[in-house]
Amino acid sequence: MTSIYFVRHAQPDHGWEDDITRPLSDAGLEDSKKVTKLFRDYKIDCYISSPYKRSVDTIRESSAEKGLPIHEDERFRERKSGVGGNNMEMFHKRWSDLNFCEDGGESLSMVQKRNIEAILEVLNTHKDKNIVIGTHGTALSTILNYFTPSYNCNDFLRIIDFMPYIIRLDFNGTTLVGKEELLIIKKEFKGKK
Repeated sequence: MTSIYFVRHAQPDHGWEDDITRPLSDAGLEDSKKVTKLFRDYKIDCYISSPYKRSVDTIRESSAEKGLPIHEDERFRERKSGVGGNNMEMFHKRWSDLNFCEDGGESLSMVQKRNIEAILEVLNTHKDKNIVIGTHGTALSTILNYFTPSYNCNDFLRIIDFMPYIIRLDFNGTTLVGKEELLIIKKEFKGKK
């Protein structure tokens, strides 16, 4: 069995404009220590992350404790947000039509396609291993939707304030055989109006 521990990043500094280099807030840095503490009890074979700073920094201390590098994979990055992309109306529009996207943004189906390509590669390359993947709320939600098609906008909105959030997905080959939420820390997501 292969287990993937998806870690949605801790709370970022919402005042930071650039999405790629946005750091964790002071509270997010503190909460990332809870991620490290949780993984002390697990055998981890590999760390992979979105290249976005907040995702890497959420798992950095844990990977250092295990003496393992973090392999960055661009396919796990957050959804490219276009004009007016982070509000309740747009969240509902995107989830009711996975091919919909605002001007300059990515659709959920585009995000899902690149994430699932990466996940299938990870499952084939790291068979019967325990892998930590640093990710984002929307990216993770598209992964969960792929493996559990009933996952919808309400499920996405349920986790929107969970930063960090850890869920383990267990696979037999590429078939999902189990999942468990391991860590939920509620912090307000500032983009939902």
